[in-house]
Amino acid sequence: MPSATYRTLLRTPGAAAFFLTAAVGRVGIAMTSLGIVWLVHGQTDSYAEAGLVTGGFAVAEALAGPQLAQLIDRLGQTRVLPPALLAHAASVAALLTLVAGGSPSWLMTAGGVLVGATIPQLSALSAARWSALLRGDRAAGLPTAFALESLSNALGYLAGPALVSTIGAGGHPALGTVLAAVLVVAGGLAFAAQHRTAPHRTAPPPVSAFAERTRARGSLLRARFAVLVGHNLAIGVYFGAMQVSVTAFAVEHGAPDAAAPLFAVSSCSGLLAGWLYGLRRWRAEPRVQLAAATAGLALGSPLLFAAGSPLGLGLVIVLTGAVVPPILVLFSVLAESAVHRAVLTQAFAWLNSASAAGAAGAAAVSGWAVDASGAPGGFAAATTAAAAMAVLAAAGISARHGPKQQLARAESTRP
Repeated sequence: MPSATYRTLLRTPGAAAFFLTAAVGRVGIAMTSLGIVWLVHGQTDSYAEAGLVTGGFAVAEALAGPQLAQLIDRLGQTRVLPPALLAHAASVAALLTLVAGGSPSWLMTAGGVLVGATIPQLSALSAARWSALLRGDRAAGLPTAFALESLSNALGYLAGPALVSTIGAGGHPALGTVLAAVLVVAGGLAFAAQHRTAPHRTAPPPVSAFAERTRARGSLLRARFAVLVGHNLAIGVYFGAMQVSVTAFAVEHGAPDAAAPLFAVSSCSGLLAGWLYGLRRWRAEPRVQLAAATAGLALGSPLLFAAGSPLGLGLVIVLTGAVVPPILVLFSVLAESAVHRAVLTQAFAWLNSASAAGAAGAAAVSGWAVDASGAPGGFAAATTAAAAMAVLAAAGISARHGPKQQLARAESTRP
């Protein structure tokens, strides 16, 4: 399809307003973690303390995000998001005060936990709005909408860390955290102000309210969604392992400055692939597409071991990086169809948390593997994660086309 597909989506009444305001907030979210590192290190001159506070932030974000999403699914985005954003602003102010006052590590870590527990999952909220907006005859545009979301996330995580690093390196470590909070709160409040596109629930009859809540919550426990959580955990492991091992590879080959260009090349490759993927309406089922994409990643990842120079590694990660955005888009597409719409925001938030948990765990495990075996140890962790995703996707295809499912389809087509 022509590139006007994205323009057509953004011309849908109300779509551009919520998408662009969420994009502003995403940049701030992408700045927050690294901003805390600069903030704490600038005051304490200790990366250990900075890592402790940032770790508290990351764990709290991963655990609290789905809980906040549950509240949003129950009460609505426009009711929950403004007070959550005000709580986030207050938490950032408290952390700044604690760090500036030279508080002990445990107290600064508690401040980091508060910041992580109150930061909103704007990507999940935006994806839920697309799902509500593109229903009925517009539903075919959902994959393109989720591709647009993926592009926005990727751009946010390119621009945000670069911006906060520039500010921190310029001698203003606290300013990066302040700017991140301003972008999150301003973008989030502007997003919440878009009442017209906010998903709304139709209240069920009183007699069926309990059954409706039970059915909605139970949809998160379905095998289809559990497999998607496993997928996101695995791709988080892939991301975390690649961050450590690519950096180690550059250092081992005497070119530590090559790490940043390698990551930039991978990101640009992913941006281009994600943009191209969203331009086309694919005939194959999302499950089949996911199986093909994860198989491509699993087959391409072993090429990492053959790279003998930063240039060779760059060529490999261009190929593997191009496969990742379609996989992320397909995760969203499959999640949207796997759960009840009453818990859709929670579903997206759980997928984000699974990815974050995988990345955090992989950073520690691959660091140990790199210390023991060099960069190939980290590449082994990434390759294993890619293989796990391919196996899960293939198993999903087999389950869908197994004998029982074929018999059910045959029965349903009988006159």
